[in-house]
Amino acid sequence: MQIRIAIIGAGIAGLACADVLAAAGAQVTLFDKGRGPGGRMSTRRVDTPAGQATFDHGAQYFTARAPAFAARMEDWAQAGIVARWPEAGEDAWVATPGMNALPRHLAMAHDVHQGALVRAMARKSDGWHLGFEQGSQGGFDRVVVALPAEQAAALLGMCDLSFGREAVACRSAPCWTGMFVFAASAGLPPLLRRQGPIAWAARNNAKPGRSGPEAWIVQADEDWTRARLEHDAATVADMLLRELETAAGEALPPVLSAVAHRWRYARSGNAGHGFLWNAQLGLGACGDWLAGPRIESAWLSGHRLGETMADSLGPALVGVAAQ
Repeated sequence: MQIRIAIIGAGIAGLACADVLAAAGAQVTLFDKGRGPGGRMSTRRVDTPAGQATFDHGAQYFTARAPAFAARMEDWAQAGIVARWPEAGEDAWVATPGMNALPRHLAMAHDVHQGALVRAMARKSDGWHLGFEQGSQGGFDRVVVALPAEQAAALLGMCDLSFGREAVACRSAPCWTGMFVFAASAGLPPLLRRQGPIAWAARNNAKPGRSGPEAWIVQADEDWTRARLEHDAATVADMLLRELETAAGEALPPVLSAVAHRWRYARSGNAGHGFLWNAQLGLGACGDWLAGPRIESAWLSGHRLGETMADSLGPALVGVAAQ
């Protein structure tokens, strides 16, 4: 009998975990509240008079230092899914043609339900049951919560108080992100770091595999964001545009589009566990908040949890995988 596993969250951690479990022969279903997989590895498209602009408005790049992740990176590079971005550092990589290309590639191998917000979960006599805004699904043998700590806390706390406490104690840093399209070159270097309240600014169309009009990402630092966390997006976009102009030291070209996005859980904390696994309940948790605020850490967290779960499932799963 095939083992059924539900993974809540289709970001890099959840998808990495799904890869291992599916390869071992489990029937894996992922549930994600977003419109597409990837979480903070997001890409937004905006139509402007100068053409369509794209923005990697979440994670800007990632590194590959651990052997397991580096090996996968080489595979993805050969497939044209990732490319080096030397301007950001010797070991910096980006997905192409947008950061969401990598999670989309990983998700193609799995049964992913988008727009599926899990509000509750409980272990019953016939397995795990997940509650949604409308209806529920049950009969899962194992459940993995692959969400930011703040979102994971409530779900984990319903079933394992110690897991819930770990999530509550691990706080994320928020980030306001501005996305701007200009009618001409802004006359700035392709990257800016630590310019006043600007933690990071980059010309998105200068990244490998990108094209389109002059498109800039501007990410505010944590203190600036917290002081304006509940401001409306239009106001924040105008403020970040002025900060970019201050960094430029001169007037910017005419603006064709100005949008801001608030990431409440932009940069994770680090609980230092790698992942969480309760074998008795069949409940796991993975994500960058357990391993460190990097894409690589999120992948490693999910990958290692998947390995542990596959080992713990024993002959039933091994027998299926061998068929």
